[in-house]
Amino acid sequence: MRSFRPFVRTLVPALFAAAFVLPGAGFAQDADWPQKPIKLLVPYPPGGACDTVGRLFAEKLSERLKQPVVVENKPGAGTAIAAEQIAKSAPDGYTLEVTPTGQLTILPHVARELRFDAAKDFTPISQLAYTSVVIAAAPNFPASSLPEVVTQAKAQPGGISFSSSGSTTIIHLAGEYFANTAGISLLHVPFKGSAPAVTALLGSEVNLSFDTLTILAPQIRAGKVKGLAIAAAKRSPLLPDVPTVAELGYPGFEVPSWFGLIGPAGLPPRVVERLNREIAEIQKLPEVQEKLAAQGLEAWPSTPGQFARRLADDSARYGKVVQAAGIRFD
Repeated sequence: MRSFRPFVRTLVPALFAAAFVLPGAGFAQDADWPQKPIKLLVPYPPGGACDTVGRLFAEKLSERLKQPVVVENKPGAGTAIAAEQIAKSAPDGYTLEVTPTGQLTILPHVARELRFDAAKDFTPISQLAYTSVVIAAAPNFPASSLPEVVTQAKAQPGGISFSSSGSTTIIHLAGEYFANTAGISLLHVPFKGSAPAVTALLGSEVNLSFDTLTILAPQIRAGKVKGLAIAAAKRSPLLPDVPTVAELGYPGFEVPSWFGLIGPAGLPPRVVERLNREIAEIQKLPEVQEKLAAQGLEAWPSTPGQFARRLADDSARYGKVVQAAGIRFD
């Protein structure tokens, strides 16, 4: 497996450079941007959290920019298809993408061939929103707490299974990350999406499930599965009785599943600054916060530089998890 260290060493300066690169002569009029509709790619099918976030921000950006922001769903190849289209787009601010956690931080470590360079081909604009990963247990699974799961897993290495919404997703990495942190071995059972993964948990076909607050909170609140822990800095108002992983003996264990806005490399600074400023104002709107909260999401403001640092930090963290678990995406 290729080492992730060279990738991370180039990712930080490259992303910062992409965020603040000076515009070329062809974009001297970017102060008048936008003058036509903007395309916003979403690398998943309609209906999921990424699509929800994309459409919410597209609607509000349309109002503020006085131009239509049109969502185009572009799923496939573990989000690589959408990323490739962005990487090849003109850096004029008219083609953007809602990037999920793993697209630029996990995929480059696991994919054999990518037709884009995660460290050089994109401009970070802003974080948009995030949710947290939750660990839940099947209704008939003997363990009712995370410490009990760890004890049982140490007694039966590889004997406890967990479902995820797909191989190499942030959900999959969350399970591997916890196993690595706790010094245990878990059996990963990937599904094509959260719906079948949770169905398997409800039917006790798997012992555990790692998924987002958006997906698991309703099942836990209804008493259909057992909420064990949330991988966040604090407990969620949606699940006040579910402790954080840190509370249970693993300080600093946090796995946010976030969404951000990116464009192609070389996006003019004025365009980046305008988009970042408008997004920050949108994130303050009570109606936006309410709609996000209904999905178990929270607004996550940032500067372009802070978003670039988040990409680099997550790439370093998940690169280590990928290397330890020997994960590949074909």
